[in-house]
Amino acid sequence: MTTLPLPWLGTHDPLPPPQHAWGDDSPAPGLLAAGGALDVAHLKAAYAQGTFPWFSDGQPILWWCPEPRMVLPVAEFRLHRSLKKALQRFRATPGCEVRVDHDFSAVIRACAGVPRAGQSGTWIVPEMVAAYEALHAAGHAHSVETWVEGRLAGGLYCVALGRAVFGESMFAHATDASKVALAALVCIARRAGVQLIDCQQNTRHLASLGAREVPRAQFLAQVARASALSDFAWDWRCLYWDELLTPPAAA
Repeated sequence: MTTLPLPWLGTHDPLPPPQHAWGDDSPAPGLLAAGGALDVAHLKAAYAQGTFPWFSDGQPILWWCPEPRMVLPVAEFRLHRSLKKALQRFRATPGCEVRVDHDFSAVIRACAGVPRAGQSGTWIVPEMVAAYEALHAAGHAHSVETWVEGRLAGGLYCVALGRAVFGESMFAHATDASKVALAALVCIARRAGVQLIDCQQNTRHLASLGAREVPRAQFLAQVARASALSDFAWDWRCLYWDELLTPPAAA
């Protein structure tokens, strides 16, 4: 594949089609464009076409749409024995609870302290924090949080358009706290009829939980269908654990 020149966007320019992203023969596979803006309208338009911003301090805004795409089919989430025990222990321990959208700002700021794979520093720069806080205020960014004795122990944040959910980042200040949050997100997604959670990048940890790569065209088609559906209520009830921890009855 021939690498196309990288488009540089003005603040009002739309993103190019995701199929124009650089391929494997380029210095940055999946890179689609640079520049533009990080306001709510641009972020919604980007995610609606499977594109997300990712850049470091001192860089321009960079937009990405990798090929293939790592996704977690929620029906294929692997509840390993160790994770199942951790969830059972968390549920049974007084003072341990899951909260949704209780403190989005604290979650994204905690995630900012976690480098992405292959990077020495954070990619969640102050400009990104402000952008996703605005997206949260608009109802399209959410946090799933684990709390222990009134303190935030771990969590994640994600973007949602209709029934399309895009995972962004997670953190843990206590053992298994981020895994508990991810399991809770899977419960919420199943309840809402969400089929896939976008994971963006391929990691061994996500693969161990059931995530896998799919062709970009397949991913984009799923995003188009799911994002056209109505938004759903983001809430949490303890009974959601039963649906994940109790195996279905044999036919």
